[in-house]
Amino acid sequence: MNEHSFKNYQLSDEINRALHLLKYDKPTEVQREVIPRAMENQDLVVKSQTGSGKTAAFGIPICEMIQWEERLPQALILTPTRELAAQVREDITNIGRFKRIKTTAVFGKEPFAKQKDELKQKTHVVVGTPGRVMDHIERGTLVLDQIKYLIIDEADEMLNMGFINEVEAIIEEMPEQRVTMVFSATMPANVEKLCHQYMNNPVPIEIASTGVTTNSIEHRVIELKEEEKMSMLKDMTVIENPDSCIIFCRTKEHVDQVYAELEAASYTCERLHGGLEQEDRFAVMNGFKMGNFRYLIATDVAARGIDIDNISLVINYDIPMEKESYVHRTGRTGRAGNKGKALTFVTPYEDKYLRAIERYIGFEISKIEAPTQQEVAGKREDFNEKIGGRRVVRNNKTARINKEIMKLHFNGGKKKKIRAVDFVGTIANIPGVTADDIGIITIQDHLSYVDILNGKGSLVLEAMEKTTIKGKKLKVSIAVK
Repeated sequence: MNEHSFKNYQLSDEINRALHLLKYDKPTEVQREVIPRAMENQDLVVKSQTGSGKTAAFGIPICEMIQWEERLPQALILTPTRELAAQVREDITNIGRFKRIKTTAVFGKEPFAKQKDELKQKTHVVVGTPGRVMDHIERGTLVLDQIKYLIIDEADEMLNMGFINEVEAIIEEMPEQRVTMVFSATMPANVEKLCHQYMNNPVPIEIASTGVTTNSIEHRVIELKEEEKMSMLKDMTVIENPDSCIIFCRTKEHVDQVYAELEAASYTCERLHGGLEQEDRFAVMNGFKMGNFRYLIATDVAARGIDIDNISLVINYDIPMEKESYVHRTGRTGRAGNKGKALTFVTPYEDKYLRAIERYIGFEISKIEAPTQQEVAGKREDFNEKIGGRRVVRNNKTARINKEIMKLHFNGGKKKKIRAVDFVGTIANIPGVTADDIGIITIQDHLSYVDILNGKGSLVLEAMEKTTIKGKKLKVSIAVK
C-alpha cells in the first residue's frame, strides 16, 4: 500500500468519495501527522503554517467520527475572522457531503435570528468567531451538551485580535470529556499557556515551515520612498504580470486609494477591508475565487479565508508591523505545491519591521533593484494582453464549471454605479443558485453581461426579471452575442 494514502486511515466510503472529487490525492504532512492521532481522540497542539492543508487535517477525522443521527452539535471550530469561518464551513461541508454532515457558521454582522433558526435544525458542526459563538451560548441557542471535539484554528491570530477572554469563556462552558485540537502558524507564549491550562496531555506536532522559506515562495524586498510606492506597484505588476495577485495594505484608507488608482488604470481589481458590508466582503471573496478579477487589494482581514491554489504573487504595499502577519500574508501564495512570490515595499523608516520579520522567519530577504523603464516597456505588451482578461481558475474544488453557459444582458453598468460584486451578491441569493454558478462578468458604461453556468441560466433569467440590483430595476435578456 502507498505509504502516503488516505486509504491508510480506514475512512468510510462516503468520505473517500468526497476526497476523490476534491482531488485530495495524497495526505499532506500535517494531515499525515494529525489524522491518525485525531482518530484516536488525542488532544493535539499543531504548529503548521497556513496553506499546509490543516483544515482537512481536522475536518476529515471530525466528519468521519461524527454520528449523523445526533441532532445537537458534536464539533465546535473557533476561527478569528468571518471569512475564515465561511471558508472552513465550505471545506467541512465538502468533506462531509456524502455523509450529509450539516455545518453551520455563526459570526457577527449577520442576523442573529437567521443563525438561531439554523441551529434549531439538526447541526453536526458549528464554525464561528468567538464573540458570536459566546453570544449564542449565553442566549441558549447553541447547546454544547454533545460537543466531543473543540478545534481552535489560527490560535495565534485569535489571541492577537484580543479574543483570549471569549475563547477561555467558551472553553469553560465545554463538556470536560472532549477532544481539543489547537492549530497555529506560530506558537507565542499565550497560546502555549492556553493549551497547558485546558488540554489533556496534548501531543505537540510541528510541521516544518516550508511555506515561509524559499522552497515554495520567493521572498524579495524593494527599498523606496512612500511617494514612490504607487508607480513602483504599477511597474512591478507589469514586470511580474501575475495570473493572480493580492496587494496588502495596512489601512482601509490605503486599500481604497490603491484600488481607485488601479481601477482608473483599467486593472481588473476589487478591494476587501473591514469597512465594507459583510455581504460585499463575501461577494468579493467569491468573485476572486471564480476568477472574475485578477488583483485583490486588502487589509490583513483578508489574510484569512482565502484558499485559492494559484495566487502567484503577494505584494506587501505596506510592510506589516507585526512579524506574524508577514507569515499569514505571504502564506496566501505558494500553496498546494505551487510556486509563489512575495514582494515587500520598505520605506527608510520601516527597516526595524523588516529586521524583526527576518529574525522571525530565520533568513534574510533578498533586496532587488527597481526595474528600469526600458525593462517595464519591454513587458508592457504582454501585460496589456492579460490585464483585461479573466483569471484562469485552476482550483476546481467548488467551482464545477461546465459548458452549460447562458450569457445574460443587463441594461445598466458603470454609469449606474453597478459593480461585479453587486451582480454576484444578488444572483447568489436566488434559491438554487450559488456564486459557483456565476461566470465572467463584463460591465460597460450602459450595459453589462453576466455568464450563468451549470445550466442555471433560465432560473436566473426568470428571477432577475423581478429582482433589483443595488435598488435599481434593470432589464434583463439573453445576450445576442
